[in-house]
Amino acid sequence: MLAGWLCPFTVPAQIDPVKRDLLQLGYNAALQDHAPPSGYAFYYRNQPGFLRTNLTLRLAVAPTYLDSELGIARALGEHTHLGVGLAGGGYADSYYETRRGTYRPSQSFTGYGAETSLSLYHLFNPEREIPLYGLVRATGHYSTYERSSDTADDFRLPQDCGTFGFRTGLRWGGQEPVLFPDLAMELSCWYEGLFRTGAGNYGYGDRSVESWSHLFWGEALLAYTLPESKHRFFISLTAGASLEADRFSAYRLGSLLPLASEFPLSLPGYYYQELSARHFMLASGSYLVPLDARQHWNLTATASTALVDYLPGLEQPGRWHTGVGAGILFKSPSWKIMVGYGYGVDAMRSHGRGAHSVGVLIQFDLDRAREGLLTPRQPGRWRGFRQLLEGVGL
Repeated sequence: MLAGWLCPFTVPAQIDPVKRDLLQLGYNAALQDHAPPSGYAFYYRNQPGFLRTNLTLRLAVAPTYLDSELGIARALGEHTHLGVGLAGGGYADSYYETRRGTYRPSQSFTGYGAETSLSLYHLFNPEREIPLYGLVRATGHYSTYERSSDTADDFRLPQDCGTFGFRTGLRWGGQEPVLFPDLAMELSCWYEGLFRTGAGNYGYGDRSVESWSHLFWGEALLAYTLPESKHRFFISLTAGASLEADRFSAYRLGSLLPLASEFPLSLPGYYYQELSARHFMLASGSYLVPLDARQHWNLTATASTALVDYLPGLEQPGRWHTGVGAGILFKSPSWKIMVGYGYGVDAMRSHGRGAHSVGVLIQFDLDRAREGLLTPRQPGRWRGFRQLLEGVGL
């Protein structure tokens, strides 16, 4: 289970100007067959004005992993900012082999990693309401691998290696790193190149680590809350292509864990990262309906469908994959808690097509909770008790 609480790869394309103090948890459980770990748990802090007014500290702490960046505003001009990142820890480079809907622990293994990064963020349209940011990022990453208790004795691990990465892209708009934002809009396009020092064959000699991989992808999304009814909808379209992709750089689709990565490729009902693709197109949508006047309780429905060009060696019959789901969401100033069900329409399992899963997503806003506890209230017999409940958002 510990390997499932992976680090959140939510590195944005701009320095976040909003103070945040959040606890995030997500978990999906498959209801049939044996599934790989599928979850995250981390503390997220974003602190503008850290030590100096032009510094912003972004910190994500998982049980075995730390991801951080110090943003330096106006480091190279009025609208050009610098970010210096440091990350590392356990299990984040672990690999879980899933082929034709079957999780294969004997071909999976544990990975550890450390990373440094240097990023440039440039704002192209400072006078406009919707920002257009450009990103240039260079990373150095080192990975080490070891057998898990289930790895087969005759399965050869990939060699420990360094990876040098280069990413560049444009993002118009953006989405806050929170569950179910009320308003968001994004158009973005990206390129990432990965160059490795440890290329070569591994496993049973039937798979390889490529010396270089090139990824190209783009995303369009819109989240909006209707002002009168307070119904909320979210739609997105993501597409990607690659050159010389391998198991470590392929696009991996599956599960419903919206904060597991910067670009979550969600398919409700599927295992986490069940499908490995060289090229893909994914369309997703969700709708939220309040069930009470205070909008504490909400009914949600979601659907995703993807067209997949599989990574060689991980093919399966059919290129279309669809997942649907529904859930109950509780919202308060401090809490967001959703319990849901997902059905993978085209997921391959031991009994045939179709897979069921249940999941939970939780966000706790520590700043909102502190405000509720510390804000004075009118005197009353039950003031202390009420203030305690309001402080935790109930």
